[in-house]
Amino acid sequence: MKKTISLLLMGLIGMVGTYAFAGSDREDTVERMQKSVDVLQSIMSTPDKGIPEEVLSGAKCIVVVPNLLKGGFIFGGKHGRGVASCRTADGWSAPAFVSVGGGSWGLQIGVEGVDLVMLVMNDRGLQHLLSTKFELTGEGSVAAGPVGRHTSAGTDVLLNTEVLTYSRSKGVFAGLTLEGAVIEQDNDSTRAIYGHHMMFRNILSGKASTPASGDAFVKAVSEAGHQAHVAEAREDNQQ
Repeated sequence: MKKTISLLLMGLIGMVGTYAFAGSDREDTVERMQKSVDVLQSIMSTPDKGIPEEVLSGAKCIVVVPNLLKGGFIFGGKHGRGVASCRTADGWSAPAFVSVGGGSWGLQIGVEGVDLVMLVMNDRGLQHLLSTKFELTGEGSVAAGPVGRHTSAGTDVLLNTEVLTYSRSKGVFAGLTLEGAVIEQDNDSTRAIYGHHMMFRNILSGKASTPASGDAFVKAVSEAGHQAHVAEAREDNQQ
């Protein structure tokens, strides 16, 4: 009898622990999305020192990893966890969750709390992102992005580079070298927000509905892309 009661108590404790972990994971993921919103709003509030309008307006996907080093590099064995959204025929996709690890992080490795923004610029980069695992090789796949209201980078760079990368530290944006990094789906965060496993490709291709907790992030992505597009069109009309 005592053995039965002990087993029941152990099972109950395990269930409580599981639910507590799931709740904590969800809270962490929701907080990560809000921090990503803050990063995107910061980009739009400082256009002269942020991501060029023509780069942002032409991006097929936006990936934000807030608190890159502080969030996971020391404790989790991975550099960070983030949120992504891609353009679809019906607007920006529901949020998909990514983990980013490995690779060379340039001179930013000693800076705590760096925010990372990755922009997928062409169909080749999009297809790589939609796969289960995407390594940034540096051979045309990734480059540090230009900074400022407009870019002086050549057209070939913008068209041929799959992913442009940026970092933000203390409100200042700069291009970031990210060769060798691996991007893959964050399954724990996906289950925490959607309640079950969902394929990365299905979410980013527009086959998933945006959960209420992800509305603010998708809205911020949409506004960033729209504002950049409007600003670029205004500049073209003035020329």
